[in-house]
Amino acid sequence: MRTLFLYAHRGASAEAPENTLAAFRRALAAGADGIELDVHLSRDGVPVVIHDDTLERTTDGTGRVAAHPLDRLQTLDAGAWFAAHFAGEPLPTLEATLRLLAGRLRLNLEVKDARAGMAVLELLPRFPQADAVVSSFDHALLARLRRAAPDLPLAVLADRDWHLAVGRARELRACALHPRADLVSRPLLAACRRLHLPVFAWTVDAPAQARAFARIGIAGLFTNDPVLLRQDFPRTTA
Repeated sequence: MRTLFLYAHRGASAEAPENTLAAFRRALAAGADGIELDVHLSRDGVPVVIHDDTLERTTDGTGRVAAHPLDRLQTLDAGAWFAAHFAGEPLPTLEATLRLLAGRLRLNLEVKDARAGMAVLELLPRFPQADAVVSSFDHALLARLRRAAPDLPLAVLADRDWHLAVGRARELRACALHPRADLVSRPLLAACRRLHLPVFAWTVDAPAQARAFARIGIAGLFTNDPVLLRQDFPRTTA
């Protein structure tokens, strides 16, 4: 069976609190090929790594991420919600994340709004060793990033009409399509092969589903459990 490129979704988030340095270190130890993470901005415009635009689910804070300055965000506990032994795990900045990960494996930076996207563009040149892809569901945002950075690797996220997403990927000269797993089909893969567009599906934790995707020729997966899937798929250098 062919191998698969494995992105650790928000880090090794089955074993550590998502979007924390602890989860990223666990993904490194698991032999993930890449790490997917999410970027929002603090009130003072600093890129921070968190999925939701609000704090309640994954920290002990309240309110919108964008309503708080960085110094306040860095006092929050982003680990205790997951398990007591992760208490005190901080909400990381993107800069701290890049210091840990740049040059060690591929990074997929999912951006949620235009301001965050432009902040990512400003930060990435400080880490020339970073193998980074910027992804978003917001195709207008991706178009803005393409205009600002003609050579930036972009990936189109899709959770509904994959035909539209493939068309957007072609227009944007995207390096990959990232569809929700239930959208993946042989027609989708055939359309992407014609464009030489790799497909990475999210989010897949079951080995049987991963093996089925490998059989039909998908390039890779996003998984919360890279430790488990790595057992079936040896590390790739793709």
